Amino acid sequence: MKSTLTDKVIAIPGGFGYLGSAIAQVLLAAGAKVALIGLVRGELPATEANLLALPGVDLTDLVASTAAFKQVAAQFGGLDGVVNVAGGFRWELVRSGDIASWDAMYQQNVRTAVIACQAALPLLQARGMGRIVNIGANAATKAVAGMGAYTASKSGVARLTESLADELKSSGITVNAILPAIIDTPQNRVDMPDADFSQWTPPESIAQVIAFLLSDEAHAVSGALIPVTGGRP
Repeated sequence: MKSTLTDKVIAIPGGFGYLGSAIAQVLLAAGAKVALIGLVRGELPATEANLLALPGVDLTDLVASTAAFKQVAAQFGGLDGVVNVAGGFRWELVRSGDIASWDAMYQQNVRTAVIACQAALPLLQARGMGRIVNIGANAATKAVAGMGAYTASKSGVARLTESLADELKSSGITVNAILPAIIDTPQNRVDMPDADFSQWTPPESIAQVIAFLLSDEAHAVSGALIPVTGGRP
C-alpha cells in the first residue's frame, strides 16, 4: 500500500541539506505541503505553492523556532507533522578531543529536536493528531572509537523519542525515530572515497520510510526506533 500525504502539512527543521531535500521531494510527490526550516538556505527541491522555505532560523532557540512553526501553520492552515533532520557529526577520540565537541553534538542533535517538538506540539494538539519523526543513528546502538560524542547525542535522540511517545500516547500524536547507517550523500563520498557506496542507504529510501511514519496508516506505530540500514537492491 502506498501511503498518501495529500494536504498534510509537514515541517522539516534542518531541511535545507541533502537529506532534507530528498525527504521534501518524496513528501511533495505524496501530496504534502512542506516547510523547510533552518539557519542557512540551500538549494530547494522544487519551486511550487506547496513548498515554503524559512531560512535564517536558529533551531537551538525556542523563541525563533516557535515563530517559524507558527508561520508554517499560518501559511498552510495548520501543522500535521515534523521531521527533525537538523544535526551534525564529529569524529574525535576522547583522549585527544575537545570537550566542546560533546556540547556541540548535544546542541546540534538533541537540543534542536527537543526545541522543535516543544514548538510544534501546540499546533499538532490543535489538530487532535500528529506525527513526529526524529533522525537518530544506527551507530548509536554500539559506539566505536572516535564516535563517543556523536553517538551519545544520538542516543539522546532515541531516549527523547521513547519518552515523548509515552507522554503523548493518548493524544493521537505519534513519535518515532529512524536509525540510518551511512547515508549515500556527495559529502560522505568525498569524506570516504574508498568505501563501498553500494552498501550505503540512498536518501530517497530513508525518505520513503519517513513518509510512511507520517501517514495515517502508521497511526499504531509510536515509540519505535527503526533501523534503516539496507544498501541498494
